[in-house]
Amino acid sequence: MAITISENIKYIGVDDTDIDLFESQYIVPNGVSYNSYLILDDKTALMDTVDARCMNEWADNLTNALGDKKLDYLIISHLEPDHSGSILKLIELYPDVTLVGNAKTFAMLPQFFDVPDVEKITVKEGDHLELGSHTLTFYMAPMVHWPEVMVSYESTEKILFSADGFGKFGALSIEDEDGWACEARRYYFNIVGKYGGPVQTLLKKAAGLDIKTICPLHGPILDENLEYYIGLYDTWSSYKPENKGVLIAFASIHGNTGKAAEKLAEIIRAKGEEKVVVSDLAREDMAEVIEDAFRYDRMIVAGASYDAGVFPCMLEFLHHLQSKAYQNRTVGILENGSWAPTAARTMKSVLETMKNVTIVEPTVTIKTTLKEENMAALEELADAIVASGK
Repeated sequence: MAITISENIKYIGVDDTDIDLFESQYIVPNGVSYNSYLILDDKTALMDTVDARCMNEWADNLTNALGDKKLDYLIISHLEPDHSGSILKLIELYPDVTLVGNAKTFAMLPQFFDVPDVEKITVKEGDHLELGSHTLTFYMAPMVHWPEVMVSYESTEKILFSADGFGKFGALSIEDEDGWACEARRYYFNIVGKYGGPVQTLLKKAAGLDIKTICPLHGPILDENLEYYIGLYDTWSSYKPENKGVLIAFASIHGNTGKAAEKLAEIIRAKGEEKVVVSDLAREDMAEVIEDAFRYDRMIVAGASYDAGVFPCMLEFLHHLQSKAYQNRTVGILENGSWAPTAARTMKSVLETMKNVTIVEPTVTIKTTLKEENMAALEELADAIVASGK
């Protein structure tokens, strides 16, 4: 795969189009890329390895790009196996390589591999590594999204090697018709999303750098309109809604709660709300619904009562939101229960643990099927959710 960065900085990453679940939980219909970069100078530096799934192809890319040059350094930005999985292979190919990481990198590394006795350089915030005409400066980025993460800035070509920051799902060989933001957003909120504070800290560091290109460990190299990408990361990591709109997420056993959710969406649209998204939690990609929950400023959860609680996929959804630090949103509640409705109480108990989540009234209760007698309450909830967005 021919990707040009510059004469002296080569892309040697690989696409994984055979993977079904990234991190064994996120569907990736268009695969994923594992990015790796090689800096050629008086000294040579490799920016991360790749997942062991694609080790052989990557090793061929590396040896072809390096030619008869010696490999001097491996920069370890992030130890997650999709980036560190080929470290032992690299040492086998280039036993004289020096590993470059921070103190946390080398404390954690033995948990992953029995590393041979090779040279190591431990770097800290602001340290430099001179390669010749290129210089790398290291900035710590703990909890974006592991504690050992660091990013590297190359000052001659003004490149930020951003680790998992600014990454996205999707193989580079497959055109993403939805553009960068859709799969980058799903990637961010499901993987990095809990750590908005650390991302904000990293963005403040990046603001002091003259960045012309961002090279992430997943997804495309970003070399134009960087304000757009950085602006989205600022919005996402600040837990601010990206767009005005209402997500209605429902959990329906026999379809009746789903019908009520669809009717509520129809009422809200009729009141002038332009963007209303309805998602069936039992059937749709949970990560996609999590993405929409963070994207829009309002949400309605509609759940069927189940075992004195709420239908399990709704509880799973709410716990995902809770673990990803969902906050600063307005939420409405609709419940269904044939004899003793318990869904609203259960959903509310989780929502109330979240920061700056406002629950609007009324809570709507239906018993089994939506009837004319429920319409006034639906109208009232629709009015409240529309008004909260103005």
